[in-house]
Amino acid sequence: MSLSPDLISQLVKLALDEDLNTNKDDTSSGLSTTGDITALLIPQTQTANAIVITREDCVFCGKAIVEEVFKQVDSNVELEFLVNDGDSVKANSILFIATGSARAILTAERTALNFVQTLSGTATTTAMCVKELEGTTTQLLDTRKTLPGLRQLQKYAVKCGGGQNHRIGLFDAFLIKENHIAACGGINQAVTAAKQSIAKQNNPSIKVEVEVENFDELEQAINAGADIIMLDNFTVEQIQQAVTFTDKRAKLEVSGNMTIETLKQYSQAGVDFISSGALTKHVNAVDLSMRFSNN
Repeated sequence: MSLSPDLISQLVKLALDEDLNTNKDDTSSGLSTTGDITALLIPQTQTANAIVITREDCVFCGKAIVEEVFKQVDSNVELEFLVNDGDSVKANSILFIATGSARAILTAERTALNFVQTLSGTATTTAMCVKELEGTTTQLLDTRKTLPGLRQLQKYAVKCGGGQNHRIGLFDAFLIKENHIAACGGINQAVTAAKQSIAKQNNPSIKVEVEVENFDELEQAINAGADIIMLDNFTVEQIQQAVTFTDKRAKLEVSGNMTIETLKQYSQAGVDFISSGALTKHVNAVDLSMRFSNN
């Protein structure tokens, strides 16, 4: 997936407004309550060079966001990137260099690095998991368990790490879970209703996925015509049995308590997909640092 420039602009503006308390000036105390008051200690004409490095091995993600942060703070700051999104980077490598107003660079620093450390963390974790699946045909998927407001950015980061996106939201695929099944009156009824909706919309690209918790539900989902069946919290042995029983009549996805240690076990059982919410909800931010020098 690609990132919308409008979305990036909106998210960056929100982040900068949060940091700078924009449009909430109250000088009754004699001290400005907006902007970067610490940066004002530096002469307005002073310029600087700043390098941003990673303190650990990572997969970089966030170039367009960094560009937008500096654009909104001061479009005259020049940026030189030594890496691109999706690049594997060794610890202590330079990611980018900023040259221009010292005030502007310091004001933009934390917002830019907050985005990069989070997105690079997601991309790095994804890449580690994808490596565990080498030699298999199983694809790694993300989920909707994302940080509110940052879903598209995090799903983009998953792609940068070599993973694949599951549905983007509630609008682009059917995922029928336990409560949907109960509300619809059964698996067959739920799948039938979904297929009828797809036919009415004349959009055959929409997939119908059903989450099952046992072999009886698996058989019902197959007979109902589900395109993808999610095996929720099945053991490795049960997954192997499910693959044999399904015999390619539907794609199989495994979800629930995925860890980097168990990924290969599940993939070697022969499933088509492994989905993991941990890629985006257990974010281990990459350790970044800016080194500053005056011109």
